[in-house]
Amino acid sequence: MSDILGLDSLFAELVLGIGAAILIGNGVAWIQHRRGRVPRGVTSVYRPGRAIFLSVIGLLMVVWGVASIASQA
Repeated sequence: MSDILGLDSLFAELVLGIGAAILIGNGVAWIQHRRGRVPRGVTSVYRPGRAIFLSVIGLLMVVWGVASIASQA
């Protein structure tokens, strides 16, 4: 049953998707900050250390997800 639905690779795909979202989101925030743009309604302060840390975590998740998917093929 799990072969038919592809549940074996579901966890790896979720890790890849969430990691990519974290990486892209923090990358866009970093680029927007460097350009001097602030989203409307945002009152908090931009923290570059947090954005870099989360980008590294997202990159690790992407690498892990791709490696897991590649090892299953």
